[in-house]
Amino acid sequence: MVTVLLTALMLLGSSVSAAASGSATPHVSELAAFTAPSCTGQCGSGSTIGPDGALYVTDGPGGRLLRIERRTGRIQTVTDELPPTVPAIGIGGAIDVAFLGPVPFVLVTVVGPAVGQPGTVAGIYRVDRDGHVHVVADIGAWSMANPPETDFSVASGVQYALSPYRGGFLVTDGHHNRVLHVSLSGRIVEVQTFDNTVPTGVDSDGDRVLLAEAGPVPHRPETGRVITWSARHPRPVVLTSGAALAVDVQVGTDHQVWVLAQGLWDHPNAPENAGLPTSPDTGVLLRLHRGRLEPVVRRLDRPTSVQLVGHEAYVVTLTGKVLLISGL
Repeated sequence: MVTVLLTALMLLGSSVSAAASGSATPHVSELAAFTAPSCTGQCGSGSTIGPDGALYVTDGPGGRLLRIERRTGRIQTVTDELPPTVPAIGIGGAIDVAFLGPVPFVLVTVVGPAVGQPGTVAGIYRVDRDGHVHVVADIGAWSMANPPETDFSVASGVQYALSPYRGGFLVTDGHHNRVLHVSLSGRIVEVQTFDNTVPTGVDSDGDRVLLAEAGPVPHRPETGRVITWSARHPRPVVLTSGAALAVDVQVGTDHQVWVLAQGLWDHPNAPENAGLPTSPDTGVLLRLHRGRLEPVVRRLDRPTSVQLVGHEAYVVTLTGKVLLISGL
């Protein structure tokens, strides 16, 4: 049975708490909450730090890109013109955001004709200064015309993350198990193809690409890993493993690698229960140290993405909250 990207969840959230490895304990606080009244599934997903230093977050159910002041938590709507999550599906719509220069681009997924929503496009949208949006690349149509070799149930794929790379974007598809490169002209090229590994978050450090993989159902920690490759060495190699459902990877200060694990997937009758949420408060923020992952902050409630700024981290959760972790 096809592994569905775990972030396609249908649950509201619970409290957040954290504990750190070692003697110091980073402080975790709620910076902002943007849960829309229409949100019954995946409320929070992707994020990035903009060129102005603010945090930008996608709101799938609301069809919005949000700007959040990192000091005050003040929320501003950049645009509300993006295709929203299809209510009957509970996942999709605006799922991630990235900048090229001063311009934000938003990844929209699980919309369009393949899911019974004609007139919308699953792909990358450019957001203009006046809030209007324009399609840059129709990834859904390309995916339907170029199906993967692995099993799938959504012909247009379930894209999860995008990251600037070589004048365009890397886009992960956790359902079709591949990574695409998308140019600003809309050209799409498959750069990596995998078995049922469920690629999720992606980042780059110069020419080097780092990719998080949730792993197949039942999403055991040993299959939650980070792989890496570069243009000179395009064959992926495993950098580290041991993250319980890895959903994001970020390169922080001094090239430090951080991994966000959504938590323990504890459901019987796998893979029939693929797509159900992890257990609440089991997410972990980890860092790579001497080749091994060490937990830094525990008991995060179903996190979906993380951004690092100095000694702070900003974690978006499935429930539409933004957590500020200070003292890293």
